Amino acid sequence: MNNYELFSNSIYEEQTYLAERELSAFIAAVLKQYGPGQAKLSQEDWLEESDLLDSPPRSEPRNWCAVTIAASARLAFRISVRTTPPHAQPIDN
Repeated sequence: MNNYELFSNSIYEEQTYLAERELSAFIAAVLKQYGPGQAKLSQEDWLEESDLLDSPPRSEPRNWCAVTIAASARLAFRISVRTTPPHAQPIDN
């Protein structure tokens, strides 16, 4: 294995660790606040958002916080729709 491959694998391993840590912290918080149902949906959201990142996984460090923010926005929307009374929701014409 050459130095480039070792370096590339090192970056990949670091990014995998950071992603796992970010996802784990996010899901733990959602589980504590909203329960297992929302935690499962939020995990799926997080993974979908991570797929939408522009950079290839080995090219440069990825912004895992941005993934969590996007998944949090989806969670907030789901929660707000669920808790908003029907008479308070806007009517689409």
